[in-house]
Amino acid sequence: MDSSDYQGGKAHGIRLQQQEKDLDEINSQFSTCGTYDDVEELDEKLVQYKQQFMRFDLDRSGDIDLFELKMMMEKLDQPKTHLEIKKMIAQVDTTNSGTITYSEFLVMMLGGKNSVLRMILLFEEKSRPKPKPTGIAKKKSLADLGIRPDMAQHLG
Repeated sequence: MDSSDYQGGKAHGIRLQQQEKDLDEINSQFSTCGTYDDVEELDEKLVQYKQQFMRFDLDRSGDIDLFELKMMMEKLDQPKTHLEIKKMIAQVDTTNSGTITYSEFLVMMLGGKNSVLRMILLFEEKSRPKPKPTGIAKKKSLADLGIRPDMAQHLG
């Protein structure tokens, strides 16, 4: 970004929108290619993986580099050495770019091949606390609690 450009926030927002559009296009290709038709809830997973990828692609370049992966692992309380990070990228990087593109990320997450990164991300996803209901709890009847009407008479 040019240092004389004082619209950094605006430019960042534009890059973010463009990245989201690009990732949606890749998601569309993955959902219609037929390779992953056997994956349950494919569209929901693609949306989830897009959000996960965008959270870790800090510079909005469209790929996760060594630094970004290192930051990701630290955020997940799984710090790794420089060499371990390089090995994790090498397991996924099919283009030998030294980075993980979104397509490579999706192949890793949806494919059958297990990589260290995939296992950590799936674990992180499952360990994330589920949102708790808010507001006043709905009134329950005895039937909702599993008590038969004929037994309710005996309770008083």
